Amino acid sequence: MLKIAVIGGRETVMGFKALGLEACPAANAEEASQILRRLTRESEDYAIIYIEENLAAQLEREIDRFKDSPKPAIILIPGRDGSIGLGQNALRSAVERAVGTNILGD
Repeated sequence: MLKIAVIGGRETVMGFKALGLEACPAANAEEASQILRRLTRESEDYAIIYIEENLAAQLEREIDRFKDSPKPAIILIPGRDGSIGLGQNALRSAVERAVGTNILGD
């Protein structure tokens, strides 16, 4: 069975645990990087990995490795302090690659 994980600050990820997702709290980008490597290296069971935007901003190179691969889908989510726009930019970029033009507007 495919799994879903969430990487982010403790306050962000613990709510997802109640929904049955694997909560992976990370205090900083280094911890988040180690968790991401563990989730993607040890098993191919993860279909989706949500990553808090503020950590993802520092893991851009590692996340880009999965940009064109169907599994796992890396999805950026806002943290406790709100969105910094990375998730929306990533979605816009993915749609442009798939469709060939920006259909989402500005």
